[in-house]
Amino acid sequence: MIFDITVVKITVEYYYNMVYAICGGDNSMPNIKPISDLRSYGEVLREVAIGSPVFLTKNGHGRYAVLDIEEYREYEKMLAWRKLNSELIKGQRSGEENGWIPANEVRERLEERYNG
Repeated sequence: MIFDITVVKITVEYYYNMVYAICGGDNSMPNIKPISDLRSYGEVLREVAIGSPVFLTKNGHGRYAVLDIEEYREYEKMLAWRKLNSELIKGQRSGEENGWIPANEVRERLEERYNG
């Protein structure tokens, strides 16, 4: 996925509760601004830093988070890790419930599937 802009829309509540704490953000007050402040987007973007996103509200409710692109990449890595970990757990459960398949049989099945 390629991003041409560094402004990424993510719901404020999810970002703040899940990612901000994990990425080591401090417990200081979040930087919250009304979306109308984007008229002066240069000023808003100057306030964005790693661990210090700017949250934008629309009609008084959290709507967007503007964060540093490096922090967003870390967020993407975290999501990928969570997905991989979930799949590994499913595989482990399947092996425990249905029995394990020997490694050479797994290799054969994969080769058949991907090599035709």
